[in-house]
Amino acid sequence: MTKKCLALLSLTLLINACASEHATGTIPSAGLEAVAAPSAGPGEGRTMYLFALARLRAGEGDQDAALALLRQAMASDPGAAYLHTAAAQYLLQQHKPEEALAESQAAIKIDPTFLQAQLLSGNILMTMQREKEAIPYYKKVMELDPTKEEVYLHVAIYYLKSFEYEQAVDTLKGLVKAAPDSALGYYYLAKTYEQMRLPREALGYYKKALDLKPDFEQALIEMGISQETQGLIPDAIESYKGLLDINPANANVVQHLAQLYIQQKRLSEALALLQEKGGKTLENSRKIGLLFLELERYDDAVKTFQEILDVEPAAQQVRFYLATAYEEKEDADRAIAEFLKIPKESPYYPDAVGHLAYLYKEKGTPEKGIALLKEEIKDQPARIEPYLHLAGLYESMERYKEGVDTLNSMDDKLKNDPRVLFRLGILYDKVGQKEQSVAMMKRVIAVNPNDANALNYLGYTYAEMGVNLEEALSYLKKAVELKPDDGFILDSLGWAYYKLKRYNEAVAQLERAAELSDQDATVLGHLADAYCAARAYKKALQLYRKLQKLEPEQNAELAEKIRHCRQESGEK
Repeated sequence: MTKKCLALLSLTLLINACASEHATGTIPSAGLEAVAAPSAGPGEGRTMYLFALARLRAGEGDQDAALALLRQAMASDPGAAYLHTAAAQYLLQQHKPEEALAESQAAIKIDPTFLQAQLLSGNILMTMQREKEAIPYYKKVMELDPTKEEVYLHVAIYYLKSFEYEQAVDTLKGLVKAAPDSALGYYYLAKTYEQMRLPREALGYYKKALDLKPDFEQALIEMGISQETQGLIPDAIESYKGLLDINPANANVVQHLAQLYIQQKRLSEALALLQEKGGKTLENSRKIGLLFLELERYDDAVKTFQEILDVEPAAQQVRFYLATAYEEKEDADRAIAEFLKIPKESPYYPDAVGHLAYLYKEKGTPEKGIALLKEEIKDQPARIEPYLHLAGLYESMERYKEGVDTLNSMDDKLKNDPRVLFRLGILYDKVGQKEQSVAMMKRVIAVNPNDANALNYLGYTYAEMGVNLEEALSYLKKAVELKPDDGFILDSLGWAYYKLKRYNEAVAQLERAAELSDQDATVLGHLADAYCAARAYKKALQLYRKLQKLEPEQNAELAEKIRHCRQESGEK
């Protein structure tokens, strides 16, 4: 055998090996895989030889030589579409997309059923950001080979970006029909339905994607976000837990899941999660300390905050939390010592002063706290908080008039703050100036119509006074809408119904209020009165007798109510 024949045989074997490689591989998005030549027929030996030699030169990095050889091969066989496709790939490698596109289109002109040329044309147009022009080529690929997952995805994503949702859905449903195990197909169907604002349908497709690929992290993240948006927080929690089973080191998911636990008041689970997977950062330790504080594990909170301060002594926020933990432990001396370490320039100093004032009062030296707050007012006359702290301190000492005077001494601009108006309203009420109290609450509502506390206070005040009861009912209904699980607001609404002699409605509200307020004595008293008025005498008498044990100082009044209720029931 001659040397030339041996070389030709070697090149033919190389071509066939490459063709086999192509048949089993996937097509990258750039479309740069090697082009396979068809089997050589009679008279095609020179073309095949030149094609194989071009492949070798390209493999050596000499694209110009490879292209020159392909031009010779094209001259030898003008009807060989694969030669144009190979040229297109080499031109792409030289960053000449326009010339590459011309070659791939030349291949299509020769053979419109040449799948690789159609795919390459679409991919080139995509890289040139001419997406709309790429779509017809991709659709032809889908027609020629319905199993090309990435092509369906290119088309669907184009439709998504163009807000052509129905076409995106049709494309993706075509994909999952052709390839039922395509997790990506179901995932993008879910994303399409999300964009169409059909979240329930989206959830169904996220679940199908995850059935096929349980470790599909992005699908789990997107499904969790969708569940949160729909208010399905427990389901979202389970999704994020599944994500952490796959990737326990995902710090963002750990922190987000902890926040969801906190929102759901599942504080122990949040704590366990942060302790196990939150890491050793100071920020994570701070969150752990706050959870200890919320869970009333004050010794653990103190230990955690102190450990942070040992590393970062200037962390004033953490020092504030440490002082608060001591305060909750009723260790006033240590609490005072820590609050005093917070410098005046710290943003936490004004609140620290407020805490200090109350601690001094608890230790029997209230004037020390008053002096501290007055000094803060002098130093910071434009800050509202010191005035509120001082007024609150006077209120706790039943020095209501001084509280009123403190707030009235403020600059008029500061006095228009809803917090100041609300506190003034309470203090006016406590000094017996009901009209001024009502006026302040109305001003709060004028500034913020959705202030549930002001609505409640005004409505309850009217109910207690027995005036403007329909107006009171309106205020209280709105307050309940804003805070449906607030037992004391429900109590106010029930009491307004009672005053309107709508006793059955009063009972319904007051029963729920009693549950939500942890059997508060005032609420139970209102409920007992409503039971008696609604002729539920047995329930009323049971509650009155319970209240005699809870509030022995009210025995005389309760005994009279028991006598009246028994008389109404006909019981002797």
